[in-house]
Amino acid sequence: MVTLKQIEALVAIVRLGSFERAARKLNTTQSTISKRIRELESAVGITIFDRSRREARLTEKGEHLLMLGERMLSDRDNVIDLKDAPQVPQRRLRLGVTELCALTWLPRLAAALRDAYPAVVLEAEVDMSKNLHERLVEDSIDVIVIPDAFSAPEITSLRVAEVQNVWMASPALVPKRARLSIDELARHTILTQGSRSGSNLLVTRWLKSNGIALPRALSCDSLVALLGLTVAGLGVSYLPQKCFKPLLDSGKLTVVSTKPALPPVPYAVMYRNDRPTGFTSAVAQLALKASDFSRQFAG
Repeated sequence: MVTLKQIEALVAIVRLGSFERAARKLNTTQSTISKRIRELESAVGITIFDRSRREARLTEKGEHLLMLGERMLSDRDNVIDLKDAPQVPQRRLRLGVTELCALTWLPRLAAALRDAYPAVVLEAEVDMSKNLHERLVEDSIDVIVIPDAFSAPEITSLRVAEVQNVWMASPALVPKRARLSIDELARHTILTQGSRSGSNLLVTRWLKSNGIALPRALSCDSLVALLGLTVAGLGVSYLPQKCFKPLLDSGKLTVVSTKPALPPVPYAVMYRNDRPTGFTSAVAQLALKASDFSRQFAG
């Protein structure tokens, strides 16, 4: 096993130029220093010093070990100095959101995180809901905001908002302010989000519970691409009404009223509940305050 005392001996030898000076620096004997180096070589399985020379000269792998060792000692010093640090040390936040979150309130959350945790490095990722939830379960991401369609015992889920979707289409495809029965709607190509979308999962469950079948469907993982296909008149899609209101106001899209109407899609912020600190739960509270799906790029 590698110990910090062994690493200290290595660094001292290299910096001071001899085993003897290193021993004096570390208040020990030269034989102890030699023993620590032998133990270190045995632990890592390499030769650290070229013993064919009189002076203490590192082998190539010894130089690499020195670099890693200096980093270990630096981290050790940072841990010791933590109590006297004037601010929270830099840490990483891996945040996962859906495309709709990125299009609406992600900038507001990023600003709130910057104000509350100046030393935090935000790594924001945009992906499908199911992918993000799987990564949260496997612990490769810290906090996610997705439709509330998935659960796991180790995951805490807090409802942040509900997003009201409506059927939308190009006025060239469906007359403006049209009112269609579900059977009439099903005669059109229905543009849906991909199978790993939480919104698609919830809408599909609702359709099945109401005995509604949509035989002509075209799926797309990207919300922006789906929006473009809808504007181009390639089909009818369910889209967030408030977020894309500018396209309705400009006449590029029209709402297709149906009975029954689509249910709202609940969104939740999720994080693991087996963490020793409250950092992720604090981030979740910031997400609760920031979430506003009503307009694009809410700052």
